[in-house]
Amino acid sequence: MNASMFACFRSGAGEVLQRPDYLADFSRVYESDIHLLAKLERGQTFKEPGTPSWEAFASGDWAEALRLIEDDRESVAAYFRDTSQRGLTFRRLRIVEYPVTPYLQWEMNVLRLRSELGEEIRVLDADTISDVERDAQVPEVVILGSSVMYAVIYDDELKGAGARRFTGPDQVRTTTQEFETLYAQGEEFSEFFEREIAPLEPPALNRPPSTVRRPQQ
Repeated sequence: MNASMFACFRSGAGEVLQRPDYLADFSRVYESDIHLLAKLERGQTFKEPGTPSWEAFASGDWAEALRLIEDDRESVAAYFRDTSQRGLTFRRLRIVEYPVTPYLQWEMNVLRLRSELGEEIRVLDADTISDVERDAQVPEVVILGSSVMYAVIYDDELKGAGARRFTGPDQVRTTTQEFETLYAQGEEFSEFFEREIAPLEPPALNRPPSTVRRPQQ
């Protein structure tokens, strides 16, 4: 695998947008005539204050966290009905390290719902991209159509803080091709979830889960 993948994101390149500006810019481009929304997610632990199911998870109420995820089913279904009518494909590649972190166990349950309702999700073992990450981890990338992409920025508390914005056509085209290369190597989400996530006990926030397993080789 090419060690120079995602080269344009290195050295702090891109226009830095604070979170309000990033969200506004994202919304503007998202509402335009685009046909692809692609996300590459690499971090294994984040904080999502304001998200009810994450708040329940963070407080240690796993059953409530799962219930709140399911409560979102109709709103998530409506979102994907809208994207389908627009001809918009939502594709996500989730990089996973082992043992699975408590946060990732929670997020995988969120993604399970989204996968069931229309998001195209695959999962890739971080070991698979060790050559690409020889110097640095791959970025948290969001691609919107062929016009713009972002490298998401997180603060010291692992909360979303904004993004670096890229609009060069060659940069977006190359990154989209690199994303698709990794995506093609990923495992279908449902297979991964049933083997690696469904058997797990509720996560303990003060220690790594003890029942995780390596993927079958």
